[in-house]
Amino acid sequence: MNTKPDLTQPPRAPAKRQKKLQQRLYDLTHVRHDPSYCLAPGLFRSLAKGDRKRDKLDVIYDYGNGNRIEFTGPEPLGADDLRVLQGLIAMAATSASDGCALVLDDDVESASGSELRQRLNLEWDAVRADAVVARGSYRKLAREIGYANPGDTELVRECIERLWKVSIIAQNGGRRQGSRLLSSYASDSKDGRLFVALNPRLAEAVIGDRPHSRLCMTEIRGLKTDPARLMHQRLCGWIDPGKSGKVEIDTLCGYVWPEQTNPEAMKKRRQTARRALGELAAVGWTVSEYAHGKWELKRPKESSKPHAPDAPAPELLPPPAQIADQICC
Repeated sequence: MNTKPDLTQPPRAPAKRQKKLQQRLYDLTHVRHDPSYCLAPGLFRSLAKGDRKRDKLDVIYDYGNGNRIEFTGPEPLGADDLRVLQGLIAMAATSASDGCALVLDDDVESASGSELRQRLNLEWDAVRADAVVARGSYRKLAREIGYANPGDTELVRECIERLWKVSIIAQNGGRRQGSRLLSSYASDSKDGRLFVALNPRLAEAVIGDRPHSRLCMTEIRGLKTDPARLMHQRLCGWIDPGKSGKVEIDTLCGYVWPEQTNPEAMKKRRQTARRALGELAAVGWTVSEYAHGKWELKRPKESSKPHAPDAPAPELLPPPAQIADQICC
């Protein structure tokens, strides 16, 4: 029996074409992040309404042996800022042939590249460091990090400007050096173009001159809540792909809410952390509670071998010596 096509429904692409279109939806696959930004306690945190007007950013991550990194800014950083920074780093790591990444070395010859590099205000050893620029658009960045409405670029712009205002001082023994979290940024509201220069420390992680933590963009886009996103980055800072680690539920709560609270609020935090673990399981992590309040977490295995050294849980052992040696930009 012949049947007429239903003209009220849009035509469906063949299965193979649908799969190809889905693959083309996103260009960014992973983030090559500096482990200190992942592991710094309270650098990114869950924010309540009014926290940004009332609080400031003041976070110190002490590696021991005189090594530490200090983050200060006029506003605290939340999970929205974390997502945007992850997207910028991933955008900077794409190949230059895709038109998204630009590497300015210290002997860049083009006039425009030389001018952009001069605007980074690099000092001392950083003068010889490569500068990496993520370029694209607000809309592309919003889509890549999983925003439901990629056209809502105002939030992305606010996050970038908040990140740019963060100052960093890295100390290695008696030597101290300052920089911004984002060295420089420029945008054009008419055509939406965006250029963001990462600081030398992040740039070294992107191009492979420094050990880095690898974060999967598919997992990042699959997470739905701020607690899950905050926990995910901290966990990726010390658990490599295919590896596992053990952690207590209260430690996971500290990844989201670094400040102390009363017993009743702590009970609610533990419940929220358990739900966030469910989100990790949904994006491929193996999550098992081997004792009450104690969890073993295993990351999915990726095909590319990460460059970051094996790192123990920061609440159990000090950070690896390899990272401590790299603390100074």
